[in-house]
Amino acid sequence: MKQVVQNYKSGELALLDVPVPGCKPGGVLVRTAFSLISTGTELMKVSEAGMSMLGKARSRPDQVAKVVQSVATNGVPATYRKVMGKLDSYTPLGYSLCGVVEQVGAGIDDVKAGDLVACAGNEHALHAELNWVPKNLCVPVPEGLEPRHAAFGTVGSIALQGVRQGESRLGEVALVVGLGLIGQLVVQLLAASGVRVVGADPDPARCELAERLGAAACGDPSSPAVEGAVARLTGGHGVDQVYLAAGGGSNQPVELAARLCRDRGRVVDIGKCRLDLPWNAYYEKELDVRFSRSYGPGRYDPEYELEGRDYPIGYVRWTERRNLACFLDLAARGRVDVEPLISRTADFDDAVETYRNLHDGTLKAVAVLFRYPDQESGGTPLAQEQEQEQAPAPAPAPAPAPAVSLPAASAKPDRAARAANTPVRLAFVGAGNYASSMLLPHLARRDGVELATVVTTTALSAANAQRKFGFAGATTDLDAVLGDDSVDAVFVVTRHSSHAELTRRALLSGKAVFVEKPLALTGDELTGVLAAVEESGNDRLQVGFNRRFAPLLREARRQFGTRTGPAHVRYLVNAGRLDHGSWYLRRGTEGSRFTGEGGHFVDTASWLLGADPVSVYATATPGGEDLQVVLGYPDGSTATLSYVTTGPAGFPKETLDLVADGRALRLDDFLRAAVYDGRRKRWVGPRLPKARDKGQAAQLAAFVRAVRTGGAMPVPLRSLVATTAATLAVPTALAAGAPVTPAEAR
Repeated sequence: MKQVVQNYKSGELALLDVPVPGCKPGGVLVRTAFSLISTGTELMKVSEAGMSMLGKARSRPDQVAKVVQSVATNGVPATYRKVMGKLDSYTPLGYSLCGVVEQVGAGIDDVKAGDLVACAGNEHALHAELNWVPKNLCVPVPEGLEPRHAAFGTVGSIALQGVRQGESRLGEVALVVGLGLIGQLVVQLLAASGVRVVGADPDPARCELAERLGAAACGDPSSPAVEGAVARLTGGHGVDQVYLAAGGGSNQPVELAARLCRDRGRVVDIGKCRLDLPWNAYYEKELDVRFSRSYGPGRYDPEYELEGRDYPIGYVRWTERRNLACFLDLAARGRVDVEPLISRTADFDDAVETYRNLHDGTLKAVAVLFRYPDQESGGTPLAQEQEQEQAPAPAPAPAPAPAVSLPAASAKPDRAARAANTPVRLAFVGAGNYASSMLLPHLARRDGVELATVVTTTALSAANAQRKFGFAGATTDLDAVLGDDSVDAVFVVTRHSSHAELTRRALLSGKAVFVEKPLALTGDELTGVLAAVEESGNDRLQVGFNRRFAPLLREARRQFGTRTGPAHVRYLVNAGRLDHGSWYLRRGTEGSRFTGEGGHFVDTASWLLGADPVSVYATATPGGEDLQVVLGYPDGSTATLSYVTTGPAGFPKETLDLVADGRALRLDDFLRAAVYDGRRKRWVGPRLPKARDKGQAAQLAAFVRAVRTGGAMPVPLRSLVATTAATLAVPTALAAGAPVTPAEAR
């Protein structure tokens, strides 16, 4: 299928061929009929992409701060790879469309295949022939409303939410600053509510259009006409509300609002304009400044948008989805007229040229629609294109399996050594930031490796990975990959909640599996993975515990030498705060942060001590943000893991000490290591000034070698299971207030 994309690094716009998205549970697959270009938001993004690197940095100082912090934590090379990987990727455009439901995912009961729906979301309602849209971002189109008009649903919701934030009342007077697409809709919604409206925009044509659509008067914001209209309509008191629907770097809209708003009036910011509030003017009138967050309550809440959890109507009357339905109803009943706003309806095949014309000013428009090929006459139903299209989303979790014994890690007949000139064919399930910055760059340039297929739930991420790393194929169909006998190994690099089930399925298909940590989030998930090993006889599994492969740490361990008595490891992890909205914070679906990341540190301590933990004790600060975990080992050795989120950003992320037999090993954030013996330093490792090598390259090399030769996996299965079980035992130990065995987590 085709999709409009842009490369943020180069500014290139393209109509790209990408895989068809799968129909996941909790949503519907929609074949687009019309999609709407937001001439404000989208053109701002297009303009930003055309800036120099310095210009991009100036426009996004928040992102620059993140880059600086990443350099301090991960080093320059790793940060550079991550940043350039994100910049040099195709990103989607679009967020408002109307189309026909092609397939219905599990859990959806209010729409069916063939229904006309309006869809929202800058990750779901894209300029693409097919989109998977979650339940709460999709509503049926009322009977009689034309599809091209229903495509305005999302931008209409934005305008509607802004009006709700203004709490307009019958008979009041409002000023709308900026008469672009959102401003024109705000004017109509206010007029339909019995509010008299004054519009301000430097474009005379837009002022004339707003007056035709219900505004009492409009004019240039710098002209006396606007102030005169406000004075006439309000008796000189000023407007009750000001709606800022303008963009750009001028502070004029904010200053105009202060001048024309009445005492204790309301100023609502809907667009993205400069907000240097003149303090005296806003203070003297005690103006109430409000922000309108996109489509309404539910926006940016993953539980609402992605998991389909609605807010009770008694507590939240107008959610994102209910705003969308309300606007469509108003349009269907003729209370809002979007037809006069349509400046151009372009064929989807002309999308790139249309964007260019909008950007260079050749096409001046309030709203532009893309018209997609007629589904009945020119389109092929997806059911005929693909008998079964399935995204790499995990199937329902299996019933808890009985405890199983671990099979021996010896080579099996079907694991015979490959010919020296035969490449190892790899498939990736997931191609996010970590895979793209820390795994794929090492594999893409490794001799004897062929990147066969990349599988993702979103079509564009698969296409990006294929373009950047040279995958032979890209798809959203996991079953096809698991059934491909030519694929030797599968990498599972998805979000934590899917690791265990995807690993289980890949093992059952006979593939060698590399899964990023964690292997499992619960004891039942871990038992299910082991049941798959038992059922298939396939123990070809590696978990991404890469620190034991770090060259600096391995050399430090060698220099430390063999110990004879018990040892103690002290491991401080300065994890830091997560950004608001990070998926790591979704404890309900993705587990706790330590469950997701803690396996790294348990594995490192166990590798240093040469044994698996037999006891786990844990304490935590209120709220469980900072953890102290004490692991006990068979010979009396202990490891204390301090996992903290409240440390300073400038402090090293990982510091580790190993003490035994009168000797000590110290590792400083994978940049420097030393071994102490008596009163002197026996060995000091070379300082790594440019990069922290945490072992990813060496780990991947060991995994590929094991797949090629049929030899044992780099880490024994028993150790992977013990590390996972110990990590999962931490919540049990916290609840018990006493040491527990790892087996209690299973």
